[in-house]
Amino acid sequence: MKATYRKHILQFKRPSGTSRGVMTEKETWFLILEANGKRGIGECGLLRGLSIDDRPEYEEKLQWVCENIHLGKDSLWEALKEFPSIQFGVEMAFLSLESETPFLLFPSAFTKGEQAISINGLVWMGEPEFMKTQIEEKLSDGFKCIKLKIGAIDFQQELDLLAFIRSHFDEKIIELRVDANGAFTESEALHKLNQLAVYKLHSIEQPIQKGQEKIMAKLCKQTPFPIALDEELIGVFEYDEKVKLLDTIQPHYIILKPSLIGGIKGSLEWIALAEERNIGWWITSALESNIGLNAIAQFTFTLNNMMPQGLGTGGLYTNNFTCPLVIKQGQLWYDFSEIWEVDQLAF
Repeated sequence: MKATYRKHILQFKRPSGTSRGVMTEKETWFLILEANGKRGIGECGLLRGLSIDDRPEYEEKLQWVCENIHLGKDSLWEALKEFPSIQFGVEMAFLSLESETPFLLFPSAFTKGEQAISINGLVWMGEPEFMKTQIEEKLSDGFKCIKLKIGAIDFQQELDLLAFIRSHFDEKIIELRVDANGAFTESEALHKLNQLAVYKLHSIEQPIQKGQEKIMAKLCKQTPFPIALDEELIGVFEYDEKVKLLDTIQPHYIILKPSLIGGIKGSLEWIALAEERNIGWWITSALESNIGLNAIAQFTFTLNNMMPQGLGTGGLYTNNFTCPLVIKQGQLWYDFSEIWEVDQLAF
């Protein structure tokens, strides 16, 4: 078996804002396997500034994987615990190599185009008018669940945007989620949660910065609406650490980004622990290209979670790869009239 890797810079159509800053491009890496006349491809979706494996030796670790690909998927996964995005890339590449076609990783009613995955419509941070325009687009596109990133502009303006949605649609028609990306301070968090609760929100992701377990646990007990952990899961590698985190904080939901938490195997471990504790969960992509999104979507469908999932980043970039994933009426479908186009990778 031969293994190689390639770097690819995804270009945003429009600068996209989070509470950590504005992004204009996204670096990603592809692992390509060749054996017995077949090829497999996996995406190592590194997210600079957030991924725990955003380290100087990242490319060196990819080279190590290529030199040791003979160890196989399971042994490599164990050896890569501190590089979760590469863990996922390895899992994806081996699945791709073993599959009937390189991009059909989990055959299902989804990949046959018979069923869809319900997803949330994501509204990026920006000037109020830009955010309002995005909200109107998501509503007209048929989304029943909208997620707003908050924490970067004036909080009252963010409340006004939520009020705008609720003035037209109540919580039975449109589910509203917000993601603070850790933007609130300890002293203001509960007050802001009480202000947000007026708008009948489904949940808020990561209201305060990760690593404050006792404070987050207290918030989860006092909050007027559910809290979901997101960044809090990043960098928690060991089983016992995962158990301790969930038992200490007792969140209402956890959000699973495979590229950030150890891929398929890592996600399944978190899901099992959450379900044992009656903690809800959903899957979210992390700005991968359509190659990574394809793998995450196919995997997600097999989990039979009927909640809206956080999938659908494919349209953000000017230089993504053409693929069969399409969004229609707030759902992600596999459309066979679209074909894969990955010539840029010489795949």
